[in-house]
Amino acid sequence: MSDRLPPLTALRAFDAAARHMSFQKAAEEINVTPAALSFQIKSLEEHLGQPVFRRLNRAVELTEVGRALSPGARDGFATLAAAWSSARRLTDTSSITVTAGPAFTAKWLAPKMFAFAQAHPEIELRFSATLRLLDFDRDDVDVAIRFGTGDDSGLFSKSIIREWVTPMATPELARTLKKPEDLRQVTLLHQDDVAFLDPPIGWTAWFKAAGLGAPQSGGPRFSQADHALDSALTGAGVVIGRPSLTARDLKEGRLVMPFDLSLTTEAHYRLVCPVGAQNRPHIRAFLDWIEGEVAEFPALDQGRRFVSAAEVKEMSGGS
Repeated sequence: MSDRLPPLTALRAFDAAARHMSFQKAAEEINVTPAALSFQIKSLEEHLGQPVFRRLNRAVELTEVGRALSPGARDGFATLAAAWSSARRLTDTSSITVTAGPAFTAKWLAPKMFAFAQAHPEIELRFSATLRLLDFDRDDVDVAIRFGTGDDSGLFSKSIIREWVTPMATPELARTLKKPEDLRQVTLLHQDDVAFLDPPIGWTAWFKAAGLGAPQSGGPRFSQADHALDSALTGAGVVIGRPSLTARDLKEGRLVMPFDLSLTTEAHYRLVCPVGAQNRPHIRAFLDWIEGEVAEFPALDQGRRFVSAAEVKEMSGGS
């Protein structure tokens, strides 16, 4: 038996049919007629010298030989598709796909898209808002804006935003908060999207840093920080806000920070991309633009009294 591979079209037809277990659906996927797909699979079977499908009444099933071939064919086409996508990205200088968390995209990045478009009309900016850690080799992504303390080894990575948290509320609600103890009389809004951080930076840590003991139980919980902020903007409660998500609301007066005590965290925002990609002109333009835009954040540090979340954890015996 020859080790020569069969035609790629025959393997492609087999892969589609093996995934769908239907010649009709496979033909629709690869945009050929069922008869043409059947011919391709017959060609593969002749090349192999063995059937890869059992033809049943209105159904097909893989033979033992077909089951042996199917995983490799599936993985091979997935690898080929990923490689093709990577190669096309290297030739595309007119668009950039950026991935970032949903809250950061909604509250900071997306509102600035128009400014980038004005500065660089020749570049189309696309967003992929997800908390899933996308893979540059597998996913169609050029640049990631990541938050946390993750490992970026093997990638170009640059820290852009130092993060901290402090209570934030509407000006009307903030007028009722004369001292930190007054927080016990209002609704606290909780965010679960930062629950992965250790040391934590939620209400419990802030109350400990303020010498208030444990916060009151209860209060709405939100899986996404932007949802908690939207609730705070209606006056529904006080949020433990992060400047990376609230800079615009603070600047325009929709939210205020009634107390100077702020918790810092080792978690930070980084610009991440494959090594070398940062030197491609259109990606370099985006990175430089982002670095210019984040220059607004240090001004929010003015008048703040910072305590690190790690110090708070030590004060409470490491718990």
